[in-house]
This record gives sequence, structure tokens and C-alpha cells, in this order.
Amino acid sequence: MATYNHSWARSCMCGEVSKEDVNNNISLLGWVQRVRNIGGIIFLWLRDRSGMVQIVFNQENLPEDIYSMAESLRSEYVIGVRGEVALRDESAINLEMETGEIEINAAELVIFNAAKTPPIYIEDDAKDNEAIRLKYRYLDLRKPSVQKTLFMRAKIVSAIRNFMDSQGFIEVETPILTKSTPEGARDFLVP
Repeated sequence: MATYNHSWARSCMCGEVSKEDVNNNISLLGWVQRVRNIGGIIFLWLRDRSGMVQIVFNQENLPEDIYSMAESLRSEYVIGVRGEVALRDESAINLEMETGEIEINAAELVIFNAAKTPPIYIEDDAKDNEAIRLKYRYLDLRKPSVQKTLFMRAKIVSAIRNFMDSQGFIEVETPILTKSTPEGARDFLVP
């Protein structure tokens, strides 16, 4: 497995790759969503906060060490991929994906973090029990629908803040008083 490389930087987000990028080399970072190995060719969906894109690892075009690393990939691994953007064959176009007309032919792969199989599916159509979703909230926050809600909230709060600022208001943050925890006598020190 490759070690963490601090110089690795993405050139664009997964959901932003388009037909205009065909024949360009790009660098992507993200989580592995799905892996499908059909013997000699590995198809992988790479996900970040902007969307997903398909990555193709072709054994004929890759060094053995890169292809064997690609064979070890599982759901939720954090990886970096460099490769060339290509149009998919007409029969392989996926109209359900925003990036369904293109794919990335991988040339380089870095595994930043391996992951155990998650206890919940990181997909919108997953039918996980709410108690389990809340227990693993840090994973549930990766779901596109949850992220969409968080981004919308952030935009609304930002718009309100900008409007109020433009009207001459100032923001004052007041402390939030909550129930004291055991041995929390130091919460409110009196001089």
C-alpha cells in the first residue's frame, strides 16, 4: 500500500468532471462508493461532496503494483486517483449519474486510508434503521441527501448573515447554558 503523500492535490471535484475534460489528465480525491471487478478491468465509483465519477483500472494498461492495489479497494476507502478523462461507449452511458457520459482511465492510485465495511450504507436509497443511523451519525453525514441539507442550511445562514451585516447589524454570540455535567463545578468559576 502506498504511503500518504502530502503533495497529492486534486485538480477538480468528482461531480465537476464533464465532457469538456475529455483527453485531459486530472487528479481526484474521495471515498470509494462501489467496486466491480470483472476480471482484468475494475470499475469503481469515486465519491466526494460534489458527486460521483467512474474510475476504470485496466490491467493491460497499468503496472502490476497499481492494479493489485486497485484489487484491494473496498467501500469507503479514501483514495487519490490520477488519470485521463474519456468518453464512455454509448452502451455504457449511465443517465442516472451526472458524470455518466465520461470515465477516468486510471494511471496512478494512492490509498490514503483503508476502511472496514461500514455498518450502514452510504447511499440515499439505503433503508437503515434510524437508531443505527444516529449511532453512526458521522457516516450518515456522508450521504448525498444529508449533505445537500447541510449545504442548503449553510447557504441560508450565510445569506441571512450577509443581509444583516449589510443593514448595519452586528452579530453577538451569547453563551449557551446547559445542564452541568457531573464534576462540572468548574463550568462557571466565580472570581
